[in-house]
Amino acid sequence: MKSLTSRDNAHFKALRRLVHHGRQRRQSGLAVLDGLHLLESYRQHFSLPNEVIVSESGSRRPEIAAWLATVDNGLRITSLSDGLFNELAVVDTPSGIMAVIPQLSPPPLDRVADSLLLDGVQDPGNLGSMLRSAAAAGFRQVLLSGDCAQLWSPKTLRAAMGAHFVLAIHENIDLPAFMAGYRGQLLATTSTATQNLYTADLGGPLAWIFGSEGQGIRPPVLAASTRQIHIPMPGAMESLNVAAAAAICLFETYRQRQVTG
Repeated sequence: MKSLTSRDNAHFKALRRLVHHGRQRRQSGLAVLDGLHLLESYRQHFSLPNEVIVSESGSRRPEIAAWLATVDNGLRITSLSDGLFNELAVVDTPSGIMAVIPQLSPPPLDRVADSLLLDGVQDPGNLGSMLRSAAAAGFRQVLLSGDCAQLWSPKTLRAAMGAHFVLAIHENIDLPAFMAGYRGQLLATTSTATQNLYTADLGGPLAWIFGSEGQGIRPPVLAASTRQIHIPMPGAMESLNVAAAAAICLFETYRQRQVTG
């Protein structure tokens, strides 16, 4: 285990850039996992990460010490002082352990698979939550427009809780072009739609489309949809958080298919 205590160390500077700068992640093709849950999820689906980074206090936590004891002796482990580790942290309460992994490449686009299409979802917490819901509801393909939040940012990864490792996620996609060749229903949620989610036929294949937090689905993407649907809201609210709306629609799709099939 290598120990670092100086912020002037070249390796620490590279780690800090990787955590905090999207450009560095894009150029290197690497990403940073924050927290033991994500590290173990990655190991279960793939293998060991390129490198594990632990804080001095984190290495003394029983759950982290036990995990480190199970990994191959050949794994690269870097120990940072608590002060240096806190400079990498993406949450107020540092997890004590991080890892560097290669970004995953998705398989070719599938134009018949149940899909989630995200048009300009810019909050990494929302993006990660929507990926998590898609994976939990049994969807396997997600397409992101070019102005979505960064897929491989630590905040998105943390919110997704391992969904990156079970989904085929495609970035920088021309959504209208994909939709033109999609062989299934293209469903957009809008507040003005007359079709009720709970009376709609959600037989597959289908793709759910959700837009940005402030502007919603952009006109060219909305125009390419085949149906517009609204989520009934009997309470005194006009709208839902986009991640909550996506979870409702994804799991209603699952519910209907369980009932009918």
